[in-house]
Amino acid sequence: MIRYSINDLEKITGIKAHTIRMWEKRYNVVLPERTSTNIRYYQDCDLKKLLNISTLNKHGFKISQIIRMDPEEVNEKVVELSGSANDYESQINSLVVSMIELNENGFNKVLSSSILKMGFEKTVTHILYPFLEKIGLLWQIGTINPAQEHFITNLIRQKLIIAIDGQTDPPKEGGKTFLLFLPENELHEMGLLFYSYLLKKSGHKVIYLGQSVPFDDLVEILQIRETDYLFTYFVAALAPKEIPEYLRKLSKAVKNKKVFVTGLQLKEVKEELPKNIIPVENAEQFKEMLKEIG
Repeated sequence: MIRYSINDLEKITGIKAHTIRMWEKRYNVVLPERTSTNIRYYQDCDLKKLLNISTLNKHGFKISQIIRMDPEEVNEKVVELSGSANDYESQINSLVVSMIELNENGFNKVLSSSILKMGFEKTVTHILYPFLEKIGLLWQIGTINPAQEHFITNLIRQKLIIAIDGQTDPPKEGGKTFLLFLPENELHEMGLLFYSYLLKKSGHKVIYLGQSVPFDDLVEILQIRETDYLFTYFVAALAPKEIPEYLRKLSKAVKNKKVFVTGLQLKEVKEELPKNIIPVENAEQFKEMLKEIG
């Protein structure tokens, strides 16, 4: 059984711990259990309830109104608010609830509505990226079930692959060849798949090697297949202090080829990188870089 502390609930929902305690005391919003040593803890049902309350509360509903609603009415209001094109937080909260419930229909409803109103790229950058960061938070505090994480990331992966397969136009004249890969032991490929989509949509050719590519195998591929650029992504396989050494080794192996690199871990790297290593802060910046490439 997944257990959350009140501080966990604050981090995930954005509702301050003292507010949760006040609502708990005054309105019985959530009813914590206690361990044998009298430590309070909360469960998935409490997290889902607070995520929904957070969504409604931020849209002007008072807590005194919300507690008078039955669960079906609360869900209806949240679904309605999640359909707003600009309400990213409500949509992200709804995706978290869908993950907890293993609710594929709920996930697809939120995502399809967002794609219809905002387009695929904006849905990824404004909804899915922050959602994946929230999943990372759940991992850090040790309260996510691996089955829930696998369930939701595989659904996202399916959406990305469908979008990539939908780019059926041949590469444009003068388009470049990009080799995309993740370092050895790196298994989180959501971001790399999205950049593959952006490259194909921009008319470039993609050689996609995917997860956990051993360094020696990467070097061998570069000898077999001519490429113009490389692209890689750092999520969890290497500690930030190990990344500069890996990139220096990669820079030397690929010689004069430019290597685009991105990922949350890269932001923690303070050392100067080789000149042919090009940090990418986000997808919008990379799209501007592609305009310069042609």
